[in-house]
Amino acid sequence: MKPASDIAAAILWMAGALLSFSATALAVRELAPALGLFDILAARAGAGVVIVGVVALLRGAGGVLVPVRRWPLHLLRNVVHWFGNYAWSLGVTLLPLGIVFALEFTTPAWVTLLAVLILRERLTPSRAGAVALGFLGVLVILRPGLAALQPASLLVLGAALCFALVAIATKALTRTEPTLAILFWMNAMQLPMNLAASHLVPAAPSAVFLAGHHGLALAVVCLAGLSSHWCLTNAYKRGDAILVVPLDFLRLPLIAVVGWQVYGEALDPWLFVGAGLIVGGLVWNLTRETRRAPPAALPASPPARGT
Repeated sequence: MKPASDIAAAILWMAGALLSFSATALAVRELAPALGLFDILAARAGAGVVIVGVVALLRGAGGVLVPVRRWPLHLLRNVVHWFGNYAWSLGVTLLPLGIVFALEFTTPAWVTLLAVLILRERLTPSRAGAVALGFLGVLVILRPGLAALQPASLLVLGAALCFALVAIATKALTRTEPTLAILFWMNAMQLPMNLAASHLVPAAPSAVFLAGHHGLALAVVCLAGLSSHWCLTNAYKRGDAILVVPLDFLRLPLIAVVGWQVYGEALDPWLFVGAGLIVGGLVWNLTRETRRAPPAALPASPPARGT
């Protein structure tokens, strides 16, 4: 059993992750009217290159950033992540924030399904149940035929599928590549992709910083995009997955209340019913996996989330 200090630290790290993920969504929504999404993502990637590069140099690990041994897999992972990031960011500007986060929580179900199809992992009853409850939850949230079922919802589901593919590629990369190298090349490869897709390349950064609170929102995107994954990783290092994963799902009620207070978005009860099905399936599977695997076989931390 983890000591009380580690449990408390895990909860604090998760609180940082929850705030960072929510702050990223709010900042993207605030920036969208003033700046193109590709410009926002380019600024985030550029900041990532600088921050990760400086951290690597300060830790005396600058050398790990250069010799990348698996270029094709890095490129595949980062192109898919680029599509997923754009789809998620666009969804944030078009949908209620609660729906975006609820649909994003289908990523673990997609990971389970793809791991069976691609990695030939075993489909246990609890894994199958998590997938089934996940997609049932999506149907409850979207209620086919009602107003919530719109192209933007399908776009966020596509983003969740992209993040699942990224998670599987990340799992494969971590066998040979340092974490700093994976993060560095993710940002380094996506920076020119975003700049090429943007129609405001030279003027965007200066224009946004002259726009008052938009400069602050851009800084939040750049910093919170990294701090969210940093906090999440540290939470998994200090606490067991069975503690940390349910805390991650607190993002949904948090962002739903924020959307209600800040943007006047309705608190749809069906959103919470559907999210409950998704979360219930994932927690059930996690509990079964924890009981099935010996402690030494459990991973120290899961693959990084897409957003």
